[in-house]
Amino acid sequence: MSTPQPSMPQAQAAVPNWQAASGPSYPGYTSPIPVVRTHLGHAIASEWTKIRSVRSTMWTLGVFVLLVIGIGLGAAALIAANASSESLRDENPLSFGFFGVLLGSMCVITLGVLTTASEYGTGMIRTTMVACPSRGRVLAAKAIVFFAVAFATTLVSVVLVALADVALLDGARTPTGQEWLKGTVGVSLYTALFGLLSLIVGSIIRHSAGAITLMIGVLLAPLVIALFMFSQSLEGVRQALFEYSIPSQLSVFYSTSLTESGPSGWDPLWIMLGVTAAVFAAAFVLLEKRDV
Repeated sequence: MSTPQPSMPQAQAAVPNWQAASGPSYPGYTSPIPVVRTHLGHAIASEWTKIRSVRSTMWTLGVFVLLVIGIGLGAAALIAANASSESLRDENPLSFGFFGVLLGSMCVITLGVLTTASEYGTGMIRTTMVACPSRGRVLAAKAIVFFAVAFATTLVSVVLVALADVALLDGARTPTGQEWLKGTVGVSLYTALFGLLSLIVGSIIRHSAGAITLMIGVLLAPLVIALFMFSQSLEGVRQALFEYSIPSQLSVFYSTSLTESGPSGWDPLWIMLGVTAAVFAAAFVLLEKRDV
């Protein structure tokens, strides 16, 4: 004996907010579940929920803020206590924020890698890809959310350090508007891009420890290698390692470049942007071709 089927008006009344599916449907059947076409905004909302709800975000960004503010203020206070006003006359007070940002970059690297690679370690990436089959959209959403978080955190930290250092170092010269822009917005963009590069490398390698080790090597290895290159025949290589190392490029934003040649002005930002874009394209191609 067959069970009587409810009529269409009865089905509509039984399901609140009922609406017909906008997509293709089978003859004689209309889904009672609303069909919504997803877009990048949904993926961004999902990634924002992830990044703000895991403990690694709080710990890495918390340590980053402590390093940037603590070392930046500590360096300025130490200089103010031991240097004379005469010796500080030509110093840019913003430059003392360099040390904290350099060490804090390792925290940004770690968070960037964990944003992608940790999902492969836990297997959560399968759920992510089922929820959003468009893999490029997932990577783009992760990149946008991470970049926004890293940039905002860095900007707030370096602005606080800059204001405090200017107040502490009374004898130092007043920074120009260009120096303020580079020492706050410029260095924040560079740091966020470097973290974004780490995120993309994490997506390529799909292993947290390996990607973090690689990116810390990118941060520190060229400068360390150059310091121990004593052969005259390798002078050109040594100079290039100095000029294009991350610490040297980072110092350009504080008008205290480690070398007299090489990138200057806003060049480090464009270099990092170009490298990040190229690696992002490679990661996108690999993500589309690989199995999850």
